[in-house]
Amino acid sequence: MTAPSTFGLSSEARNLHWLLTNLVEEVPGILSVAVVSSDGLLLLSSDPSRNTEAREAGGGKRTGPRGSAADLATVVSGIGSLTIGTSKLMDFGPVKHTMVTMDEGSLFVMSISDGSLLGVHGSAECDMSVVAYHMALFVGRAGHVLTPELRSELRKNLESESTGSPR
Repeated sequence: MTAPSTFGLSSEARNLHWLLTNLVEEVPGILSVAVVSSDGLLLLSSDPSRNTEAREAGGGKRTGPRGSAADLATVVSGIGSLTIGTSKLMDFGPVKHTMVTMDEGSLFVMSISDGSLLGVHGSAECDMSVVAYHMALFVGRAGHVLTPELRSELRKNLESESTGSPR
């Protein structure tokens, strides 16, 4: 994983980057992580450099959903919308987390705050209970600081990284 640049960011944004990096480095089997806003925009990812690589290459060997955290954000946003609709239809209250297991990996989606989502793509070998536990820790630590101002700052930072423009 390439550490995202945190130069020029607020202390809250740097702390979120640190929490995300810690999640990926401390939990075996995590392949990629994305934090998505309520409107489906990628706010934070475990490896922003892969976003540019995926856009430029358009193919090659892929690890994770199409090799890009932006693609993971799209999937997480879609699953989040589907489960929110299901929860409203069934009238069982808000969705806390969703898990999709596949032959060669797993996808975990957890609500953070006011519609924001944490998505984790894990390998087939990951311990799902450990991943879910660490995701809950991340949500507990990040949820109260993910304000509209911080979401805006994270989004601008991600856009400047993808275009290569200075912050």
